[in-house]
Amino acid sequence: MASKTKRVIPGTTLFDGDMARKGYALNKMCFSFNSEENRQEFLKDPAAYCDKFGLNEQQKKAVISLQVLDMLDAGGNAYFIAKLGGIYKLDMQDVGAQQTGVTKAEFQAKLVAAGRE
Repeated sequence: MASKTKRVIPGTTLFDGDMARKGYALNKMCFSFNSEENRQEFLKDPAAYCDKFGLNEQQKKAVISLQVLDMLDAGGNAYFIAKLGGIYKLDMQDVGAQQTGVTKAEFQAKLVAAGRE
């Protein structure tokens, strides 16, 4: 019988079955952003929209503060979270900057420097 030991990658939140269950409400809410009507409803009152989907306090706080890493820790799937980021016109460089703890300009400079190596 296979071991149930979870794989650990330092600095990475793995999205597995447990995280999928944990983040179901958050991911369902983010999926709803496929609809312009839902995006507009969210922007009118983000907290109420989170409540509508039954987000727990950890998830709600992460969404309201736009903390991507906190959303991942709360069971969010990166592909669904990207739909939320799109509402605020955030791109992958915004997310990369947040993940590495630098400004977007600093993150862009790192990308340029890495491309020269």
